[in-house]
Amino acid sequence: MSAVILAKLFRRKLVLAGAIILTSVALLALFAPWIAPYDPMALKILDRLQGPRAAHWFGTDELGRDVFSRVIFGARYSLLIGAMVVLISMLCGVLLGLVAGFFRRLDGPIMRLVDAMMSFPDILLAIALVAVLGASMSNVILALAIVYTPRVARVVRASTLVVRELLFIEAARALGISTWRILFIHILQNIASPILVQATFIFAYAVLAEAGLSFLGVGVPPVLPTWGTMISSGQQFAHQAIWLVVFPGIAIILSALSLQMVGDGFRDLLDPKLRKAL
Repeated sequence: MSAVILAKLFRRKLVLAGAIILTSVALLALFAPWIAPYDPMALKILDRLQGPRAAHWFGTDELGRDVFSRVIFGARYSLLIGAMVVLISMLCGVLLGLVAGFFRRLDGPIMRLVDAMMSFPDILLAIALVAVLGASMSNVILALAIVYTPRVARVVRASTLVVRELLFIEAARALGISTWRILFIHILQNIASPILVQATFIFAYAVLAEAGLSFLGVGVPPVLPTWGTMISSGQQFAHQAIWLVVFPGIAIILSALSLQMVGDGFRDLLDPKLRKAL
């Protein structure tokens, strides 16, 4: 069945292209120590701000560091941050959504908290949280996970409200199956599709948000070569070395776009109304 689903999914050229780009970026990040021609932190002041050439495909930065190597290693940090944000926000959001959707008394308090958090723009809330927690990669992950948890909670709650009223849930209750088993076995299995789609979107949002926070100087410390910190440090030299912001920017665009295309493909495949159009 999984092979049939993948065949239908990759039948669309945009989804296939997105999957190829995303896989390529992930492989570059995974094998960065063996692919990168230079140490991303090695300083060569005499080679500073040199344009793209045979020795340095993407040129060098203001400290003579190889931009190509830094972009590859930047994929490691940026994708790691995105993956950790997805993992934490999914765990917290799924739990909150299941509880709010299944237990009527807890629905109101939980959703009012969720609504209050979603009333703030994502980037502003993230900036405020990082300002309180401090600028570090772990705090950026925590802040973005807090920002995107309400999105997951709302999706899970809406799906839980529908599944909760189905006959097989009533039958499980009548058989004396424990509430938590019903939640995490019967209900969660039937709402996995929208959760999976939401995870791909949040991954893309997290990569973009991390770049935005680092560009504003409130995200990951500049010592770590994420795509956002590379653009932030290279903006002051952009008028004479445009490659410092172009190549990290292209990496961000390709990663976020590929995640969105794969997410759209999963959404269309898993939605019965849209599946007929595939």
